[in-house]
Amino acid sequence: MGPKITYQVPEDFISRELFDTVQVYIITKPELQNKLITVTAMEKKLIGCPVCIEHKKYTRNALHFNLGFVCDARAKTCALEPIVKKLAGYLTTLELESGFISNDESKQKLIPIMTILLEELNATGKCTLPIDESNTIHLKVIEQRPDPPIVQEYDVPVFTQDKDDFLNSQWDLTTQQILPYIDGFRHVQKISAEADVELNLVRIAVQNLLYYNVVTLVSILQYSNVYCTTPKIQDLVDDKCLQDECLSYVTKPGHKRASLRDVFQLYCGLSPGTTVRDLICRYTLQLQRVDERKLIQFGLMKGLIRRLQKYPVKIARDERSHPARLYTGCHSYDEICCKTGMSYRELDERLENDPNIIVSRGANPAYEIPGGRARNSPSPAGKQEASMLGAAARGRSSSGARVRHHGNGVRP
Repeated sequence: MGPKITYQVPEDFISRELFDTVQVYIITKPELQNKLITVTAMEKKLIGCPVCIEHKKYTRNALHFNLGFVCDARAKTCALEPIVKKLAGYLTTLELESGFISNDESKQKLIPIMTILLEELNATGKCTLPIDESNTIHLKVIEQRPDPPIVQEYDVPVFTQDKDDFLNSQWDLTTQQILPYIDGFRHVQKISAEADVELNLVRIAVQNLLYYNVVTLVSILQYSNVYCTTPKIQDLVDDKCLQDECLSYVTKPGHKRASLRDVFQLYCGLSPGTTVRDLICRYTLQLQRVDERKLIQFGLMKGLIRRLQKYPVKIARDERSHPARLYTGCHSYDEICCKTGMSYRELDERLENDPNIIVSRGANPAYEIPGGRARNSPSPAGKQEASMLGAAARGRSSSGARVRHHGNGVRP
């Protein structure tokens, strides 16, 4: 007796032809047991984790089973993989404790369990599976986010929401230690020094906060900085919600709410050759109710403005130009000052007196997109068309299906 489909929801979703093609990857040989396997065949993608429990009480001294998901071949299924793995572990435990799968009566509960899985994961991305009086399984599809950018010592983390909304207890000890120092103006190196936490640990903690969209990154604010608007400034005119968020954010505490006219005029006053200090001198009246630091911060976070960084370039060989390795046109003032400990003024004076170095201005692409990274939002895995496949017993078959094995680099 070979592998067979014991239960599937919806019924007859998997054809006999498809099952015969992939059965060798549903009930597998020992090398692939307890490992995630993804098989793509006949416009379907099957995700499973084959399990084998050996005991003399079973026929042939072993019980083989696999509870998996079936999706469209083009669906992104990464978010479903942890759920498949957890289900395999839960069912193994239930079998060892009470014979849940091998007992014909309790095995019937798999049908309503699979139905709940299918309906609730597709509808809400989470589900609760009541097994018996003492066992309940809770599952949730976790959104797969892109990897955050590498955090540099000169990056400035800014909370994307109200800082008070986050509970310190949900973070690790390092993150808890640096949270009070994240104010949108301290850069990573300064946070490290003031919080008395090693720099690399701070960078890792901030990168983790970036992954969960708790913070975004902006550049260091100096009154000598130069900014210019981006095409997204038009959003401030068209988007009412963005207007309200902006005005609430940039208005000075204790003052009447700033006007959109003043804020828009201030943003449009930023241009190449105009420093923040110049802006303050020219628009004194408009800044009576506007915090210029918050104005710049909000503009960078939302991509309304971008900073024109300064990049020193050494044009002739001269060992007096120290540190020459940083004067390649690839290192900004922010980076050089953080690495050398010089102030902006000291660096400016040094470069002005060096005839072998010129300074170019340009935008740092890391800050072109709010948060310093592209916002590729994958479609929720819980919304993908899926059905369930349960199989018991064991057998062999040849197959031409495409298989992805989530083990130690083995790809059958």
